Amino acid sequence: MSDSFLSQEEIDALLRNETSTTTMAPASAHLLSDVEIDALGEIGNISMGSAATTMSVLLSRKVEITTPRVSIGRLVEMRKEYPMPYIIVEVRFTEGVSGTNLLAMKEKDAAIIADLMMGNDGSNPPENMSELYMSAVAEAMNQMMGATATSLSSIFKNRVDLAPPKVRLIDLAGNDNITDSLNDVDPLARIAFRMVVEGLIDSEIMLILPLSVARDMVDGLLHSTAPTPMPQPAKPVTAPSMATAPAATQQPYVAPPTPARGPAATMDQNVMVQPAQFAPLKQTVLNASDSNIGMIMDVPLQVTVELGRTRKLIREILELAPGSVVELDKLAGEPVDILVNGKIVAKGEVVVIDENFGVRITGIVSMQERASTLQ
Repeated sequence: MSDSFLSQEEIDALLRNETSTTTMAPASAHLLSDVEIDALGEIGNISMGSAATTMSVLLSRKVEITTPRVSIGRLVEMRKEYPMPYIIVEVRFTEGVSGTNLLAMKEKDAAIIADLMMGNDGSNPPENMSELYMSAVAEAMNQMMGATATSLSSIFKNRVDLAPPKVRLIDLAGNDNITDSLNDVDPLARIAFRMVVEGLIDSEIMLILPLSVARDMVDGLLHSTAPTPMPQPAKPVTAPSMATAPAATQQPYVAPPTPARGPAATMDQNVMVQPAQFAPLKQTVLNASDSNIGMIMDVPLQVTVELGRTRKLIREILELAPGSVVELDKLAGEPVDILVNGKIVAKGEVVVIDENFGVRITGIVSMQERASTLQ
């Protein structure tokens, strides 16, 4: 192309409302400065580090989210670069930052994460995401983005809060609407991370931000780290003296001499230091009188009879239905625990009194047993 004329190919592209990636790259590169791009990468690195820790706890596997790469582009270019199904998590900021961001994860990676959360080993995830698996992914992303919001609050030194995330499965190769907050030609900031889940996933996830949100985050980081200006030294003020007459000249204030600590203490004398002497500490036993106990007799306490306990996986909890039987950790006929304000104090057996259940005390828990249950 010459300096004054467009080529026929470029004219045809404009008539078709098309623009190549190479044509947009120089213009997009100036939408954020190098400093802003570096700051955006640092924000993503810190926030996703906290998200990786949360995911490690949820999945009981080591999770690493590292190597942020910041680029400026558009959704239409991302569709061409990643023509495959993605889980899109849309999160709206409600406090601290204005706008919406998107987290994009490949469907197969999300299926492995959901499989791990369902109690499986993640080696054989389903090919298609069912409603149950989508719910598991939504919970994982909710925890992940919550950790991200906490990190952003720490970075910006200001509270950052999020609305519950919206999770959808979208094929980027198609024409499905990804979000209402962005169209396909709006410039956006994309932060790509390498995500590694121990022995299962070595892939990429993307954080997609409208430029307004990206700039808001960068401003929050730069303002929070800006050096505080040193206070200027105050000008000395001469304290006025008490005037005895209107025409008397004010004299400069002279501080009174500091009294010595003791009659014999001077700057030129040595001070003798001796260890302090204390009387020996004797252990005394306080006997509670009936009058003292009477002061707390009317304090209400919560008494609970615990039949037993058990632990279940998320998958097993979601499968519960009327008629399901939950097995507890106590044997039939074994004494039940009696707790007062959550602390075990006695054992007993369940009885029926008229039409109500009751418990007959069979033993009082010793002080040593009660102490062992304290947290």
